[in-house]
Amino acid sequence: MSVSAPPRPVEVPRRPAVRRPVFAWRPGRADREVLWLYVLTRVGLWTTAGAARWLFPSDDQARNPASFLSPWQQWDWWHYLHIAQDGYFPDQAGPWTAGWDNREAFLPGFPLTLRAVHAVVPHWAAAGALISFVAGGVAVLALARIARRHLPDPDAGRRTVLFFLLSPCAVFLAAGYTEALFLALALPAWLAAQRRNWPAAGALACLACSVRVTGLFLVAALVLHFALTTRGSRAWRAAPWLCLPALSPVLYSWYLEAGTGDWMAWKHAQERGWYRDFHAPWDAWANTWNAAFHHLHPTGYALMWQAELLAMLAGVILLVLLVRGRRWPEALYIGLTLWALGTSYWYTSIPRSTLLWWPLWIGLAAWSHRRPRVLTVYLCVAAPLATTVALTFLTGRWAG
Repeated sequence: MSVSAPPRPVEVPRRPAVRRPVFAWRPGRADREVLWLYVLTRVGLWTTAGAARWLFPSDDQARNPASFLSPWQQWDWWHYLHIAQDGYFPDQAGPWTAGWDNREAFLPGFPLTLRAVHAVVPHWAAAGALISFVAGGVAVLALARIARRHLPDPDAGRRTVLFFLLSPCAVFLAAGYTEALFLALALPAWLAAQRRNWPAAGALACLACSVRVTGLFLVAALVLHFALTTRGSRAWRAAPWLCLPALSPVLYSWYLEAGTGDWMAWKHAQERGWYRDFHAPWDAWANTWNAAFHHLHPTGYALMWQAELLAMLAGVILLVLLVRGRRWPEALYIGLTLWALGTSYWYTSIPRSTLLWWPLWIGLAAWSHRRPRVLTVYLCVAAPLATTVALTFLTGRWAG
């Protein structure tokens, strides 16, 4: 008796791989929780700003508070506003003009966005606040999605965003500054790179380079990530997309050369206005230490320089942990950032730059998953610090 052979299995054709968009049009439940947390923290910051204009008026005898948006119009905001209103060299003024404000030290991405939004929102400060609000929402969504790709914790996205939004310098995410807009471009660029969507990564990184010079460090990390993860000659055809971000600094340098005759006008403005000429790292540390602890400056400035030192230490620790974990692209990004910030005459704006260190917030979320008390300790310490820094900035004092 013969036994017939079993029938051959029917081969089901595989579906072609579909490239997922950087952002889905409809946010999922986890995304909505992140956005809800984002909105709540915005309410808290704006409540703090409202209290500041009543409690700390510039005139101690004032009977009426300042305008609703006035607390947000501080320090670098005026540079961005003047560029958006008048351009970089109004009435043929420039570095050759006495009392020049060195505005060419600020890249054009945020002022151009501000000018565009002002066409719809007539009030300049409201336009700046709207940019940061929308950009901050995009940034936290991207940060949460990056965290969920790295961490096994189902609550990883919300936990990471909580650390981020309650960080000591979180007020700058709501101000008319570049941090929120940069992150709204840089984090989706990194997320696109994780998904091998190199055209999107290159285009977003190009825009990020127009907002902050930190975009160049992001590009270096993207290139290293591409080199470490790409296999096969066909995949390497996407490499030219990572040349696209060079367009932003080249065009800006060309524009500055046309206006000033100096291709390096951006760097020279940084040196004139903010002492960002090169010094050895140990000299920068010593100069910052002297400013922080040798009673050479008012106490408010001294405290901020102490914060600069702490932020630098945190960055070095983060860099060591990334190297130990062999997360080479993120380590390159952090290393280049620390080198740029740590080789000036003294440290400036390092605490604010921690907002751009997404591996820090993901790392804290991972640590708190293993040790739940980490989150409790962080909230008890960071929340008061965040309120203090917010009040410092909103009342016109130097806050980094």
